[in-house]
Amino acid sequence: MRVLLDTNIIIHREATTVVNSSIGVLFRWLDRLKHEKCVHPISAEEIKRHQDPRVAASFEKKLQSYSVLKTVAPDQPKIASLRKLDVTANDIADTTLLNELVAGRIDAIITEDRGLHKKALGLGFSTSVFSIDSFLEKATAENPELADYKVLSVRKSLMGKIQVTDSFFDSFRSEYPGFDKWFNRKADETAYICTAETGEIIAFLYLKKEGSDENYSDITPALKAATRIKIGTMKVAANGNKLGERFLKIVFDNAMLNNADEIYVTALRNTEDQIRLLNLLEDWGFNRHGTKTTSAGTEEVYVRDFSPQVSIQQPKKTYPFLSAKARKFIVPIYPEYHTELLPDSVLRTESPEDFVESRPNRNAIAKVYISRSINRDLRSGDLIVFYRTKYGGPAFYTSVATTIAVVENVHIDISSLADFQRICRKRSVFSDVELARHWNYDSRNRPFVVDFLYVYTFPKRMNLKALSEAGILTEAPRGFESLSDEQFRRLCEGSDANKRYIID
Repeated sequence: MRVLLDTNIIIHREATTVVNSSIGVLFRWLDRLKHEKCVHPISAEEIKRHQDPRVAASFEKKLQSYSVLKTVAPDQPKIASLRKLDVTANDIADTTLLNELVAGRIDAIITEDRGLHKKALGLGFSTSVFSIDSFLEKATAENPELADYKVLSVRKSLMGKIQVTDSFFDSFRSEYPGFDKWFNRKADETAYICTAETGEIIAFLYLKKEGSDENYSDITPALKAATRIKIGTMKVAANGNKLGERFLKIVFDNAMLNNADEIYVTALRNTEDQIRLLNLLEDWGFNRHGTKTTSAGTEEVYVRDFSPQVSIQQPKKTYPFLSAKARKFIVPIYPEYHTELLPDSVLRTESPEDFVESRPNRNAIAKVYISRSINRDLRSGDLIVFYRTKYGGPAFYTSVATTIAVVENVHIDISSLADFQRICRKRSVFSDVELARHWNYDSRNRPFVVDFLYVYTFPKRMNLKALSEAGILTEAPRGFESLSDEQFRRLCEGSDANKRYIID
């Protein structure tokens, strides 16, 4: 497979200071899979003129490890119309790289440039243009035996027990003067940390609750008085395991627990790691508010309004709030898939140790459910209650309603197995081989896919007996079955659900 690397990927690979911790992981995977690492001549020239001569010199020395394209493809018909819209030099370069893919001279592009991703989507080539993270997701899903991290665990830890000298924190040290001193002053405070089985730190999150008396005079424009959760420090090494979403779930849970009005973060926009974090936050409803002046430079300030509101068309933007006026469905899920897909909903009859978050589907908030339900009439904003079928005893006592989620998208007319695998790969419980079995099970009734956001696990799980006595269900659901507003209200009441999630 020939993979064309965008200029930004190569520059960060050859930089003398590591500013993107995932670059090394990416290149290890490219070597393991024996993919040819290609460079476009336009990128090679740009790197040779780089402002840091050490980057140019490093690239020149290691040129033999790349395949610089010897010829440039003539513009394809699809590309010619795209050229007319190019304004900047970066636009022109993006289109030039994309042309090699359209011409069939390379098989994939890896880039962190969102503009290039948008162009690829418009041309119908988005499945062949990857970010670092999406490429790693694909690589680990298709080759789990080659994964760097077999077991990952997210846990709380006093910061004083975390080795600040770990190389994971080198990027903070280089960007923020006095980082070690700041870290050591927080020794008695709690952070969230993720380590591999080797003890290597691969993700870190520190949160701070701020009250209405907080001083925001160093932020322009100043934030108004409110209760806030500040994402003080957050870094996640890209590894294809959706740890960014796992940590975001922790952020939202803390905001809910502390009745926060807003969540905010301040961050530099100097490195690919920082840009990736801000892009992730934007996807989940954070908006640029202004700037903050610090000893490290001018930081961007991003704020997420956490007041109760619901976007039906873009549920990520107002996650985790749900609309009481939305349509409601209950759907069965087999025990062998239930906690694999919804690890926060682990039951007392299951062992939490069996479900350490070592796979993308376990960490992601955004997940997929594969179904052959007769009822396929779902749409964005619909609510789903997951009903785990019987486990080790009669359904009347062992099948339970466990989890509530919201529909983000529905894929009905899926054209091929490859498309089905692409849609499901990141967020389902199945391997590509298992997905093929699902797809080929009945050619007259192909499965459809529901993209959903996991929201909330019921504190109390009503079994079929309790559901029947409350007039919610008379028998176990088959496929997606509607719940009336009254049935849903009784379910939430009987499950001791937190009413703050449901917005009237």
